[in-house]
Amino acid sequence: MEKDILEVLLTEQQIQNRIRELGETLSAEYADKDPVIVGVLKGVVVFYADMIRHIQVPCQMDFMWISSYSGTTTTGQMQVRRDVSANIEGRHVLILEDIYDTGTSLDFTYKHLLSKKPASLKICTLLDKPERRKSGITLQPDYVGFTIPNAFVVGYGLDYNEHYRNLPYVGILKPEVYNR
Repeated sequence: MEKDILEVLLTEQQIQNRIRELGETLSAEYADKDPVIVGVLKGVVVFYADMIRHIQVPCQMDFMWISSYSGTTTTGQMQVRRDVSANIEGRHVLILEDIYDTGTSLDFTYKHLLSKKPASLKICTLLDKPERRKSGITLQPDYVGFTIPNAFVVGYGLDYNEHYRNLPYVGILKPEVYNR
């Protein structure tokens, strides 16, 4: 896997330091609020596992899975494959996301959860790639780990064809790998 990485963008230590900082901020923000922390599968799993251990207030864990694919082809329509199991009406909800890229999936997720009438709904993303945002997407994350350049990144949960998720850092994938 290492041979496919052009450059390490964020080291394991940088990521862990930032998650610790975010955990402190979120713990202060959600003190006495008993939030529901919603992870959007699959890419968020690594970030979620580390982040949840740094949120030092009582909270409920939940997940949802959305997709716009049928096999390897995009349908162009977002679908909820697995919804949250918690009743979030009147609850404080925090969406954890691995990367805010084009904005299509996060915008869909946000609107879907907002329709369930939470008391508050905020977004925490490990990576923000604003250069890739699609026209018309105005949603802004409330908490950002790192703002990154427009490069194809993998590792720390992010994948290319379901590979590289297990790298402990975020790296830029060599173009010849994804242009094969």
